[in-house]
Amino acid sequence: MTNARRLLDLGQSVWLDFIRRGRLLDGEFDRQIEQGVVGVTSNPTIFQLAIAAGTDYDAAIQAGIARDLEGPALFEAIAVEDIQMACDRLRPVFERTGGRDGRVSIEVSPRLAHDTAATLEEARRLHRSVARENVMVKVPATAAGLPAIKILTAEGLCINVTLIFSLARYEQVIDAYLRGLEQRLAQGLALDRIFSVASFFVSRVDTKVDAAIEAASAALPEGARERAELSNWRGRAAIANARLAYRKFREHFAEPRFAPLRAAGAQVQRPLWASTSTKNPAYRDVLYVEELIGADTVNTMPPQTLAAFNDHGTVEPRIERDLVHAHALFTRLPALGVPVDRLIEALEQEGVTAFAKSYEALLAALETKRREMVA
Repeated sequence: MTNARRLLDLGQSVWLDFIRRGRLLDGEFDRQIEQGVVGVTSNPTIFQLAIAAGTDYDAAIQAGIARDLEGPALFEAIAVEDIQMACDRLRPVFERTGGRDGRVSIEVSPRLAHDTAATLEEARRLHRSVARENVMVKVPATAAGLPAIKILTAEGLCINVTLIFSLARYEQVIDAYLRGLEQRLAQGLALDRIFSVASFFVSRVDTKVDAAIEAASAALPEGARERAELSNWRGRAAIANARLAYRKFREHFAEPRFAPLRAAGAQVQRPLWASTSTKNPAYRDVLYVEELIGADTVNTMPPQTLAAFNDHGTVEPRIERDLVHAHALFTRLPALGVPVDRLIEALEQEGVTAFAKSYEALLAALETKRREMVA
């Protein structure tokens, strides 16, 4: 049995943070399902890397050209086909788990991250276009995304809330999900087929906070005792942030507010750990998998992290460990000149900007290929 499959016994689902036409066609994706993958997430960066490289999508681009598609419409047609194929491959998992897993996520355009009305329109269109019961639509946890999350949940869509970094924003995400469920309940609509995940980005937190720790340490005199303490906090902010988020998840879905929703068949909104590949080579390559194992969670891994975890990962529940130190980090780092809360909050806009950049690069690469084929 693979480590990915062992995680299922502990209540954690492994989703694959990757999609590519060639892997859907050559059997590799089916092998990953056999190894324990029970879902898929995608984003503009993943599609940019997949479409820009190689010839996997040449036939799909040609088909789009024949339909006079270009720009975002051409990309959407290609992406929807990939999502449909992945949904169909994961349909048995979806049936076996009662809809909890077997999910494939497609993301609204990052151009719309600050536009509620446009996000609603695109989310509905993507849901209709994919036309698969096991699709999830990804909506960013921006200020404009929050009301869309509530409305779409009330309408019966399954939402993957993405780009969550701060604990304050996460509480707003939970509230938006619950308000959507409450609206459905008030309207007498079913709750038992609504599934949602809240995607907390992990590794980027350490990248951001570690840099600030280095800067704060460099500003201190040589030999200052604060330097040693700062050094001890390196590589710990991301795990601390995620563990405190998990604690909030447990608290909120145990509160009286959720009780009538649960009685009506509502599902908890599981935390999903995203961006779990290790960016710093000094850290263990499966750090953000091993340290965040816990019940009612998802870890979406890129292929290389999945392979590494299956090869040498340790499978044991750790998500609720060291909460005292997790709280201490958010107290001590500001006292040492590292404004950790503000740094994490800034990651939201940086994440939107990064995805928007990937999206524009994707469209540019797609247009280059389209013109070459037309010529």
